[in-house]
Amino acid sequence: MTIRKIVDALETLAPLAFQEDYDNAGLQVGLIDDEVTGVLLCLDITEDIIDEAVRKGCNLVVSHHPLIFRPLRHVTGSTYQERCVMKAVRNGIALYSAHTNLDNAADGVNYRIASLIGLEDLQWLEEKAGAEGCGSGVVGNLPAPEPAADFLARLKRVFGIKCLQHTEPAGAVVRRVALCGGAGSFLMDAARAKGADCFITGEISYHHFFDADGLLLVAMGHYQSEQFTKDLLRDFLAARFPGLRLEMTETDTNPIHYS
Repeated sequence: MTIRKIVDALETLAPLAFQEDYDNAGLQVGLIDDEVTGVLLCLDITEDIIDEAVRKGCNLVVSHHPLIFRPLRHVTGSTYQERCVMKAVRNGIALYSAHTNLDNAADGVNYRIASLIGLEDLQWLEEKAGAEGCGSGVVGNLPAPEPAADFLARLKRVFGIKCLQHTEPAGAVVRRVALCGGAGSFLMDAARAKGADCFITGEISYHHFFDADGLLLVAMGHYQSEQFTKDLLRDFLAARFPGLRLEMTETDTNPIHYS
């Protein structure tokens, strides 16, 4: 099986046309017609990830966050991105990323987060103009109202989070929840307009918390909010290619630590 076949499948789930203008999703390193020996699935690409791919005999790494987000002016090993590219090329490893195109896809990142929370009747927070089945963030309902304190505790448990940043709950219960994995604070107004009691995302700036105006804002951490993207990718590829060797990374790439 070639890398092209896997790329074509991934881009039926998350077409590159769905990505935001600033993004750089797709195949970033490698030859698309190479035969695949194994696929390593991860959130971020680091030097440790490339080493893990070599160790496990995987010549394709599929990540959520792109390694090359901005153009590289040179490849001399002066940054971790440059070192990753050099190490990948030396070891014949291809690098592919499904980023905002997967965020914006139906059954993509935000749908996976919503399913883990148990939301029903999902709608886009903002539909992407001219693209069917594409939008930013989702909003839905819990099966039944949940005490705010219990809801926050459940988020920590489900996502394995040590601590949450959040505003003081304005209401006693949460029923309608909006969310966007990663850096989604730009959707706060859309969440409020859709009648959400709570808006969850990965990171929120200090001053945005002042703008909550009764909305329960929750920042889970960027990595924590999107950590299950690799499970989404595994499930998708396993269903389409039953014989394909898929490896889930054992490397924690979260650059933020809590003490």
